[in-house]
Amino acid sequence: MRRQVVWGIWSLLALAVGAQATEPAPDPLLPVSSSDAGGSRDIRGVLHAREQAMLSSELAGRILEMPFAEGQSFKKGDVLVRFDCSAYQAQLNAAQAGVRAASEELSHNRQLAALNSVGRYEVALAEAKQAEAQAQAQVYQVQVRRCGVQAPYDGQVVQRKAQPFESVASGSPLLEIVDNRSLEIRLLVPSRWLSKLKPGTQFSFTPDETGQSLQVEIKRLGARIDEASQTLLLIANVPPTAGLVAGMSGTAQFAEAP
Repeated sequence: MRRQVVWGIWSLLALAVGAQATEPAPDPLLPVSSSDAGGSRDIRGVLHAREQAMLSSELAGRILEMPFAEGQSFKKGDVLVRFDCSAYQAQLNAAQAGVRAASEELSHNRQLAALNSVGRYEVALAEAKQAEAQAQAQVYQVQVRRCGVQAPYDGQVVQRKAQPFESVASGSPLLEIVDNRSLEIRLLVPSRWLSKLKPGTQFSFTPDETGQSLQVEIKRLGARIDEASQTLLLIANVPPTAGLVAGMSGTAQFAEAP
């Protein structure tokens, strides 16, 4: 009787293992939400801004003004950060005075040379001094121009990395900015789709935050395949649509699985 019970248990276990072995293994390359119903394929993607930057300080100094806070919009050329540049301005004024002095000396030596009172050496030396003074003045002009950080394009402030009246070192991050008018979709697709996905191919993308389906087309493909996941970067254009911001995620649906 005991042998019959043991044999029955082993038979049930063998049937269970055999059933599990015949079930197809899930595709590890695709997201869990993928669906092959009707020949379609869903892939998760993210909206990415083509124009975004972390603005840093080009000089060491104290911040006087940061007129735009998080979320506020600005125009190209607006001053986003203004530094206290009194020291740099004073250095520029001194350098410009040196340029005027060198120019006067050069003019005087040229007049003397015309009267044969000085030689060519004195004139050449005065010319060199004037060139040196002009170069020094140009250096301080560049530093003074760096006292104001201007917006490179229309956009919005994402985050302040510093605050007014703080002293920062050269290279310190100041503002993170983004232009939400120029967005693109980035998603990872299986590398085996490479032969059938071309620039211009259209598909739909639905952001989770809006629920509104967008018709988009492939702009370009990534330059390499990720060896670990065997996926390829796909980038698509986004038509101008109100309410879209960088960082939104959503689902891309291809009419037919490549």
